[in-house]
Amino acid sequence: MSPSPADFNAQVIEEFHATDGKPGGMFEQMPLLLLHHAGAQSGRSYINPLAYMADGDRYVIFGSKGGAPEHPSWYFNLKAGPDVEIEVGTEMMAVTAGEVSGEERDRLYNAMAAAVPAFSEYATKTERQIPVIVLTPAG
Repeated sequence: MSPSPADFNAQVIEEFHATDGKPGGMFEQMPLLLLHHAGAQSGRSYINPLAYMADGDRYVIFGSKGGAPEHPSWYFNLKAGPDVEIEVGTEMMAVTAGEVSGEERDRLYNAMAAAVPAFSEYATKTERQIPVIVLTPAG
């Protein structure tokens, strides 16, 4: 029996902190950040480990949810409250989240799919367009 998503995330977060942001296993070759955000309805605090890619001084995350038919919960939380914090390596920073579209969205998604082929697969598994979110450091 595989762990629940919450248990899996807790293990990844623990390893992220124990390795200064460089977990091994399935994330060994993938840049990973921790997204700290609040529930849009509950206000509860959440942390999600997410693959990202850098784009200049911005961090780009993808609402792939492994190709599931619906967007991940964190996507809706960022739409409702875009001012969040992320952990990258040992650094915590305030960022503002914004969804990109059109050519910029396609450029960023295609770059991630070229770097991490699983993202190409995610796009073929779902009929929805996978959201691309840019996290811009505050200040």
